[in-house]
Amino acid sequence: MFDTLSRGFRNARLKLQGKTELTEDSVAEALRDVRVSLLEADVSLDVAKDFLSRVKERTLGQVVTLKVKNQPFQATPADHFIKACYDELEAMMGPADSSLDLDGKPALIMMVGLQGSGKTTTAGKLARRLLSEGKKPMLVAADVYRPAAVDQLVTLGRKLSVPVFSIKGMDPVQLCATAVTQARNVGRDVVIFDTAGRLALDETLMRELEGIKEKTQPKNILFVCDSMIGQDAVRTAAEFDRRLAFTGFVLTKLDGDARGGAAVSIKAVTGKPVKFLGMGESLDKLEEFRPAGLASRILGFGDVVGLMSDFEKVIDKEKAEADAEKMLRGHFTYDDFQSQLKMIKSMGSLKDVMGKLPFMDEVMSQVPADALDDYELVKVEAVIQSMTTQERRNPDMLDESRFARLARGSGRPVQEVRDLHARFNMTRAMMKEVGSMTGMLSGNLNPKALQQRMAQYARQSGMALPGMPQPEAPKALVMSAAERELRRKKTKDAKKARKKNRK
Repeated sequence: MFDTLSRGFRNARLKLQGKTELTEDSVAEALRDVRVSLLEADVSLDVAKDFLSRVKERTLGQVVTLKVKNQPFQATPADHFIKACYDELEAMMGPADSSLDLDGKPALIMMVGLQGSGKTTTAGKLARRLLSEGKKPMLVAADVYRPAAVDQLVTLGRKLSVPVFSIKGMDPVQLCATAVTQARNVGRDVVIFDTAGRLALDETLMRELEGIKEKTQPKNILFVCDSMIGQDAVRTAAEFDRRLAFTGFVLTKLDGDARGGAAVSIKAVTGKPVKFLGMGESLDKLEEFRPAGLASRILGFGDVVGLMSDFEKVIDKEKAEADAEKMLRGHFTYDDFQSQLKMIKSMGSLKDVMGKLPFMDEVMSQVPADALDDYELVKVEAVIQSMTTQERRNPDMLDESRFARLARGSGRPVQEVRDLHARFNMTRAMMKEVGSMTGMLSGNLNPKALQQRMAQYARQSGMALPGMPQPEAPKALVMSAAERELRRKKTKDAKKARKKNRK
């Protein structure tokens, strides 16, 4: 969802690699790429200008010294530039605030926004979240204009076993006021108003929403915003805020083709916090907004905290530990593989899950779009489901004749089945090597070995997490371009000499 934004920061970092100082010219060149990506991603022009100005002020002519093993070393200009971008992005979108005022009896939450922004679905997601926190929510179908709006909310309420209040033909303002009284009578402690929307700002709509607010006095007014409409989202939000003084945002459809501009600039323009992110259609896809995680993803460093939070929602901890030990011993079966696939599918789209992994932005930009299509997981599952119980538990028994049978059973080409099995074996062997190398399985975990592997990976990828030194300071990190070229030449000459000696 942040491909456009990420591209500009990635290009800026690449242009600064090899530089020994952040000069006026080098910073201007890097910021030019960032500026283009911000505007292409529909970030507000004023917000983009302000952001670029602050990054330039923080980076120009400065040097950062980090401590590694009590030895100071100088970070590269690229590291310092990205760190400044990270800090400014987080400050612009934050601080994190997903709190709701639930002290009322009952507490009231009013959902507002344009038609099609996802208010009804978000109301259901919010009700599910409140249920998990021990609350007893009630939904109110106050959108009496959109066809099937009431039916949609009733369907969501049935899925959640949450009551939905609706009286056909009643004025929405009176309906909401009556719903509050009913909630008190039946012991519901939170009431969520699903109000009407329009395709564009409409005076009649705004007067109705102002009437609901005046009559019920909700402590929480959430503006539900479709992130795919770009700068229009910011302008619409500003007008809703002027009329209703809402308390926060919910950004929806961030799992689609949104360019991310609204997420970056909406807080800066209105001063109101983004509370939640809607990342899919299912009722469990409502995430707390974490500025640090979003800033990290935009810069290409993934969002490990967010990914772990997703994992915690879908895994059984004891089973996960047992599965991890099996994988690290190389005892990994297709039954285990299928369980992992189901878990990944339950966490959201494949592209979104991959986007939260560190260092994946550059990899994903080189991967064909269809390779990250969720249908790819369906095809893999079809092959696994075509296996016998014995084959799933003992992958080594698969051979050419069985590949042919699996291809017929799953409707996939034989070569595709072969490739799947080859990748499966490669993954199994790699995990076994990791378990052996780090000493995890013997109970003698070797943190140093693991740290060295992490440092090696960071060096190979040419990236370090924002503001965090790498476990070791590789000499190549602080070399000038000329020094690196000289080292490459020496390495090349040495290889030629070795070849000549072998002859």
